[in-house]
Amino acid sequence: METSGQQFIAGKRRSGTSGEQYAVTNPATGEVLVTETLAGAEDVDEAVAAARAAFAEWSRATPAERSEAMLRWADQLDARAEELARVESVNAGKPIRLTEGFDVPGTIDNVRFFAGAARNLEGRGSAEYSAEHTSTIRREPIGVIGSIAPWNYPLQMAAWKVLPAVAAGNTIVLKPSELTSLTSVLFAEAAQEAGIPDGVINIVTGTGPVAGQALVTHPDVAMVSFTGSTAVGRQVAAQAAGSVKRVHLELGGKAPFVVFDDADLEAAARGAVAGALINAGQDCTAATRAYVQRPLHEAFVARVAVLMDDVRLGPLDDPATDMGSLISLKQRDKVAAMVEAARRAGATVVCGGRAADGAFAGGAYYEPTLITDAAQDSAIVQQEIFGPVLVALPFDTDDEALRLANDTPYGLAASAWTSNVFRAGRASREIQAGCVWINDHIPIISEMPHGGYKASGFGKDMSAYSFDEYTNIKHVMSEITGEQHKPWHDVIFTSR
Repeated sequence: METSGQQFIAGKRRSGTSGEQYAVTNPATGEVLVTETLAGAEDVDEAVAAARAAFAEWSRATPAERSEAMLRWADQLDARAEELARVESVNAGKPIRLTEGFDVPGTIDNVRFFAGAARNLEGRGSAEYSAEHTSTIRREPIGVIGSIAPWNYPLQMAAWKVLPAVAAGNTIVLKPSELTSLTSVLFAEAAQEAGIPDGVINIVTGTGPVAGQALVTHPDVAMVSFTGSTAVGRQVAAQAAGSVKRVHLELGGKAPFVVFDDADLEAAARGAVAGALINAGQDCTAATRAYVQRPLHEAFVARVAVLMDDVRLGPLDDPATDMGSLISLKQRDKVAAMVEAARRAGATVVCGGRAADGAFAGGAYYEPTLITDAAQDSAIVQQEIFGPVLVALPFDTDDEALRLANDTPYGLAASAWTSNVFRAGRASREIQAGCVWINDHIPIISEMPHGGYKASGFGKDMSAYSFDEYTNIKHVMSEITGEQHKPWHDVIFTSR
């Protein structure tokens, strides 16, 4: 594996110039994968300059030219799928089954979707909205995009940031997390191999306070897109406001999982375990708060506990491993502290509730955890955990369920489980979230948008809706009569 070169600027892989060394590790074992010199402000300047220089050519490429290049890019990624899955697994602590079955194929599908979407950047049809003019809508690229991606889905988040931006004709500088930069650079290299011009996609790997802040505040960056915590999102928005940059924020989540008394209990229990434990719970849409109508609550808790006990922790490269490690020992300890605080406050830990020991003691593994008897206003219910922890709470009436579902600052995703079409319809209308699943939780598709309400941010990733974030809308109004005196001139002077 590469020992340096986690910057990709103007088509060249190299090390950063900050002088700060960083060891990227496999969080499941502690093994050092890469030792890298991180990016500093000078590297950000070079990357932005490269993106700015490439913008003139790329923004003038036809939609068909951009589309063809992106289709070749998807083919390159397809050819490197095994490598991408392996690197993503060891860099982010994911089981190989997850990266092979979800992260990599989902990313490649996203590239193919945006290759098609690049040819469908349409505005409203030309028409005469006044008798003397024809109006036309143009959708134009913004310029250089500065994007910051998180560590939980390194490859997919790189794709979600890069693809709509470049499909619309923008160029981009992406800052992945320094914890998980490896597949972001491979992603950019594959784009270059596909013929996407140097400078269109640049990667700077550095810390948030150094490289991230330099990118957000850079005067030649026209827009900032950030995915991460709500607290950091507020800082990004404040920094970008100084130069009136467009901002796109996809922030934290605390997804409710509402189970009505007519739901299929087995389906709901399986959905809760899968939705809570995918990526070891490090997912902003993960099922974290199960509200279960009282007649089903006891049986639901019992069945979820059995299913969680059956989840297999194991080596990342073992196809039989169900759940990998958390991203770091620091994150594992944060999850453990939140669970312990809930226990001290009177909550019941039904299963799990501790770091995995034995063969897993050297890694950032944490056991699948189910908690009951927590207070609605407690931290374990209100705050994002980002670990394999599900809290189950009872409710009595439909009104109460929907009130509780909306009772956090977040609004990214939610699900409702019921066999009643009217209950499903009401839940989908009244739950304040950017995505509401009915009788499922977690699936995403390239054609549909992802983004939140409230403190979960604003703007959309994926889908054609994401072009609203990455294009400027221009109204072109052309006079069609040839008359020197226009009727509206009469408000200033009469015809004479």
